[in-house]
Amino acid sequence: MKAFKPILLLVLSVMLTMTSCRTEDDLSIDPPTEETITANSTVADLMNRTVFNDGSNDNIIDNASCFSIQFPVTVTVNGTTLQINNYDDLDEIEDIFEEFDDDDDNIVISYPITIVFADFTTIEINSDDELEDFAEDCFEDNFDDDDIECIDFQYPITASVYDENNDLINSITINSDNDMYDFIDDLDEYAAVTINFPITVILADGTTLTINNIQELATAIQEADNTCDEDDDNDYDDDDCDNCTTSDLDTVFADCTEWTVDKLERNDEDLEDNYVGYVFEFNNDGTIEVTQGTNTFNGTWEASGSGNNISVVIDITGLPDFNDTWNLHEIEQEDDDEIKVDLRLGDDRLRFESDCQSSDNVNDAALVSALTSGDWYITYFFDDSDETADFADYVFNFASDNTATATNTSGTTNGAWSTTSGDNTELGLNLNFGTGIPLDELADDWDVLEVTNEIIRLKDISGGDGSEDFLTFERNPFDGGSGNDDIEAILSDGLWIVASYTEDSDDQTANYSGYELDFNTDGTVSASNGSNTNNGTWSVFSNGNQIMLNFGTDMPFQEFNDDDWDVISSSETEVVLQDVSGGGGGTDTLTLQKL
Repeated sequence: MKAFKPILLLVLSVMLTMTSCRTEDDLSIDPPTEETITANSTVADLMNRTVFNDGSNDNIIDNASCFSIQFPVTVTVNGTTLQINNYDDLDEIEDIFEEFDDDDDNIVISYPITIVFADFTTIEINSDDELEDFAEDCFEDNFDDDDIECIDFQYPITASVYDENNDLINSITINSDNDMYDFIDDLDEYAAVTINFPITVILADGTTLTINNIQELATAIQEADNTCDEDDDNDYDDDDCDNCTTSDLDTVFADCTEWTVDKLERNDEDLEDNYVGYVFEFNNDGTIEVTQGTNTFNGTWEASGSGNNISVVIDITGLPDFNDTWNLHEIEQEDDDEIKVDLRLGDDRLRFESDCQSSDNVNDAALVSALTSGDWYITYFFDDSDETADFADYVFNFASDNTATATNTSGTTNGAWSTTSGDNTELGLNLNFGTGIPLDELADDWDVLEVTNEIIRLKDISGGDGSEDFLTFERNPFDGGSGNDDIEAILSDGLWIVASYTEDSDDQTANYSGYELDFNTDGTVSASNGSNTNNGTWSVFSNGNQIMLNFGTDMPFQEFNDDDWDVISSSETEVVLQDVSGGGGGTDTLTLQKL
């Protein structure tokens, strides 16, 4: 829970007591009724139920919602031993369970363990039999689980305690659910208690509410009760898409263009082996193209709904095994950039996967968001020669309906734009402003090299002579620079390391561990790990859009020898380079980070 600064709101009244032995200097403080809480009151009960220890989060281990297991705990899941240190680690158990669909999943718990009940009392458990006994009692006694899990308190919260004379005798700071439970449990020991409002509560969707008095608190808890899935049914994976949106699905399908069938089960038959070699492309216009060798299948897809209730309708001519209205069960991002889209329909299951390698800053959503907000200017255009000045007085605007305008002192030219898969990068941008000079030069399917809110860099390789064209948009008008011409100054300032190097999907970063690179302003470069030094040359050309590296035959840096590394992105601390082979079309990616 996030802490907040409590504000003490006590109404003070000073009165002179003439009928007792108290002196005239004594203070009597009347607790404000709108902030007073009493034992066994409705609001006390609601607060108590809100702070019960929630035992449902770890049901994948103990199958019981009225108690939880105290972490850390060691379990062996389908033969793999895991130490579970927190609730996030429970995902590792689910991942193992979901790895195969036809195996028998089992968990072996390493005893002793400690379980924590709703009132935060604990007991040590030494065997499966003991745990099962408590789980059975839990099910029988708490089937209608009384805890309220859809709202939480934000701590700390302070309370003021008064005696029978209305004298303030103590101030209590409550820092956790356990503290709040004890506080509510002890209410009958005090003459009067007030909560020091305002306080903050957190709803199941992460939003917060400011509460100003007891009545508002009672209302907020009552309205939040049963507004979320409290996961008391031991169905550990029914919340995998709680926060899913159709936009999420649009984004992964746009970012990752080649999808294969990882799992297909219809009517208890495993059919995925029938579709080895089939490649699916889900387009943002709602069409699907499936290729298998020389065969092509066309269809449509559509998603609607939200959260765990997103329907995905698939209809592909010639592939009836896929055609149905599926429920989106999960969008799963693996550590190696592999993405899986899991669809369910009763006991039937369809899971697509893609070895998506999109860069965080080069994706369809980022490009569209940046492109359609504000004015853009061309700060670099190279087509055999630098022709940037031809576009110096044009202002470009791109609308969300895929129309565009280019405006200068002579008027406005209408155009169009769309995103697609790049020829040599994952993302492409199609531009077309007609046949008028000079805007006709922009009509092309551009590969996207870099996208931020301030710069969009594009590249095109001519289908004729193989020459390379470059186009850069920035937020400010052309000033004689190229938008990336500081790359030489960046690299020659300080030492660099190889943070990542991959050839296609082959990660070779480990070969460069311990090496420090020094890019000198005289065009030489050295890479040394203390015992081995590779010397080479480097240069920047195409106005900062490309770099040449040559280490001769020195190993292991001879792998970096190339005349035209494309600069994908650059900053003061990181430079990302990419090269696409002219032969097999493989992609090498080199990331340098500054020490």
